[in-house]
Amino acid sequence: MSTRIALHGGGMMGGAILAGILRGSSSPDEISVVEASSERADLLRQRYGVAVVGPDALADVAAAAIHVVAVKPHHAPGVLRALAPHLSDGALVVSVVAGLTTDTLERDLPAGTPVVRVMPNTPALVGAGAAATSRGAHATAEHAATVADLLAGTGLVVEVPEAQLNAVTALSGSGPAYVFAVVEALVDGGVLLGLPRPTATRLAVQTLRGAAAMLEETGEHPTILREQVTSPGGTTAAALRELEEYGLNAAFLTAMRANVDRSEEIAAANED
Repeated sequence: MSTRIALHGGGMMGGAILAGILRGSSSPDEISVVEASSERADLLRQRYGVAVVGPDALADVAAAAIHVVAVKPHHAPGVLRALAPHLSDGALVVSVVAGLTTDTLERDLPAGTPVVRVMPNTPALVGAGAAATSRGAHATAEHAATVADLLAGTGLVVEVPEAQLNAVTALSGSGPAYVFAVVEALVDGGVLLGLPRPTATRLAVQTLRGAAAMLEETGEHPTILREQVTSPGGTTAAALRELEEYGLNAAFLTAMRANVDRSEEIAAANED
């Protein structure tokens, strides 16, 4: 098997990472996926043309230079302990496991194993993701560059100190869910005001796409762009006044703080 990359976990996030890696410079014959669900394994084989093995066949992916771990936090220690005896010398471990610090990850791996922690998001599936990476104690700038190249097909990749990674989780990692909730609210509002749901959905999605494009292409601060839409005493001003009254900013800050708190709880639970 000519595996260069082994992906451990082919669920929603693992599948998004896989799609992004294949959109970059990697080919299906360079990648093997370790997946426990036979149904999911069949889907990955058919959709992406990659080799898929079960968790009892880790020896089949032992030669991989890069191991991407994309499992639930409570499964990660067991996966790492099972993987540890099969790692080849110099193998790089990339973790997309939410909440688990590099210290915790390194504890279950052979001494000196380079670990790079990544917080991606699901738009990686369509090449529009946002990911942040952080190096562990034994990972070098070269390792970080390797991970950035690996994930280039997923979208934006930035490097941050690990102390900032929980904030990244709260912002971009979980951010798509917030945006989907906002779009859902806009669609429901449009329906309540008399629009057919398909029309409201198309308008809401295009509005989101257009606003994002303006932010990216103009480089203007969001406040400036918001003010350009908001005429004094106009309809937008009336709407924004209600959003302020209901505490939009406070709601997002509270939600993101809860996200960070939960990340810290997950980390603490796995440090014992």
